[in-house]
Amino acid sequence: MDLGAYAARARTGPCFVCAFLEGDPAFAHETVYDDGEHVAFLDRWPTVPGKILVAPKAHVEHVVRELDESGYLALMGVVRTVALAVERVFGPERTYLLSLGSQQGNAHLHWHIAGLPPGVPYDEQQFHSLMAENGVLAYTAEEQTAMGARLRQELAAPA
Repeated sequence: MDLGAYAARARTGPCFVCAFLEGDPAFAHETVYDDGEHVAFLDRWPTVPGKILVAPKAHVEHVVRELDESGYLALMGVVRTVALAVERVFGPERTYLLSLGSQQGNAHLHWHIAGLPPGVPYDEQQFHSLMAENGVLAYTAEEQTAMGARLRQELAAPA
């Protein structure tokens, strides 16, 4: 991962979620959930196994200003559903949920679901485990596809 190029694209490129949803191959991600209003997909630059992003399909930028209560609760329901699937598939010690981005870059509202693997030393947990500066996991296309299939299977299973 070229962190400088990533930051430049996040600040000057198209909205990565909208470009992904429009089918731009430069922004392709492995989709694991789609209910017509929301989408969940594997993070292209994961720092922990199975890191997922969840976003509304509509270009929304402010979680508390632009979503009414029912929209917020619907989105958070999807975040919870996907997070529970991540927990069942990856067995994390803790699951982190964060909404990141800003008007300066990656403005489309999205939640990060990041399961902390068991046994990570304390000083490598929390924000440290989420920062690309500390390294990203490299998966082959086949591994991404298999991971996505396993998560889709888990999400399709009756609760």
